[in-house]
Amino acid sequence: MTASYLALGDSYTIGEGVAPDDRWPVQLVRALRARGTPIDDPVIIAQTGWTTAELLAALEALPTDPGRDFALVSLLIGVNDQYRGLESTTSLANFDRLLSRAITHADGHGDHVLVASVPDWSATPFASRDRRRPEVIAREIDTFNRQLRLRALTWGARFIDVTASSRCAAGDPTLLATDGLHPSAAMYAEWAAIARPHAVAALVSSPG
Repeated sequence: MTASYLALGDSYTIGEGVAPDDRWPVQLVRALRARGTPIDDPVIIAQTGWTTAELLAALEALPTDPGRDFALVSLLIGVNDQYRGLESTTSLANFDRLLSRAITHADGHGDHVLVASVPDWSATPFASRDRRRPEVIAREIDTFNRQLRLRALTWGARFIDVTASSRCAAGDPTLLATDGLHPSAAMYAEWAAIARPHAVAALVSSPG
């Protein structure tokens, strides 16, 4: 049986600045197939700029939302909440609702949900034009990610840390797209490699 996959998020999931085949969920599927795991192309619900509230609203507006259970669900969201300076308690409450919905779409199996950490955009040239200092941005992202990890563990989901990988962009411009902010195909390949063993574990785990 071929597994199904739902990817939820923002610009990092839709792949702003890269070709559709270079999005990290698409690269994850390729990596899984290359190692013998049959899996469908990902169903992607994501848009550049979305906050937790906007992703939640988009899901609620779908007529079928999205209408079936998935063997694997990934959730990468929150950077735009931090970028806009939104209240963290509200953002985390929205995240809780999104994680609950993700688990519902995974047929109630929390261990079939991959929660990815928020990447650190302070390591990009774009951050040099921001009024906040890079160390402040990084600290805020670390604080948010600690909460995401806690929530993933509490709900029985799998936490995927891509933040450390994102920080390598500070010394390697090939890891960034031409906009100087979003990841390149090479960085997305790293994220797919990080996620792959967790996805394999999720797909081979028994229900219940």
